[in-house]
Amino acid sequence: MIILVLGGTRSGKSGVAESIAQSLGLAVTYVATAAVDEKDSDHAARVAAHQARRPKHWSTVECEEPEDLPRHLDEIDGVVLVDSLGTWVAHHSGLTVEADGLLDALARRTDPAVIVSEEVGLSVHAPTELGRRFADELGMLNQKMAAVADRVLLVVAGRALELPGSDEAVLRP
Repeated sequence: MIILVLGGTRSGKSGVAESIAQSLGLAVTYVATAAVDEKDSDHAARVAAHQARRPKHWSTVECEEPEDLPRHLDEIDGVVLVDSLGTWVAHHSGLTVEADGLLDALARRTDPAVIVSEEVGLSVHAPTELGRRFADELGMLNQKMAAVADRVLLVVAGRALELPGSDEAVLRP
């Protein structure tokens, strides 16, 4: 089972994803895609708040190299919670990710995966070429993830709304 949790900046998406992971009744491994720059005290504080909120019995894997994420997914038993795809994309040289490798690793899993990602249409991004490339890459990755996910949730103001599958959505020209 793949559950994709999308939301804008400070929407509460990580907290919702953590609650879902906890509710699945298996051991949870949190895969952190953010490398902490100790010179950036604001980012370090945000990471520390995430760490303090997680149950002590959860395992944590630091995804130090972006290319390692599919390998980590292959090696982890139990529930895996990946937080977040936006950070994962940002750490790739040129912002270009191997989406198929990630999707293949998720498809091989027999235990649930809860994936957190920023919905770039709801978050701030720089109006530069680099900002547009980031939004394009993450937006396309989110669409690919949603296409294979069993559930997709959109989080706004700490509240989650389950999105219908593409076969359930009413599409109008």
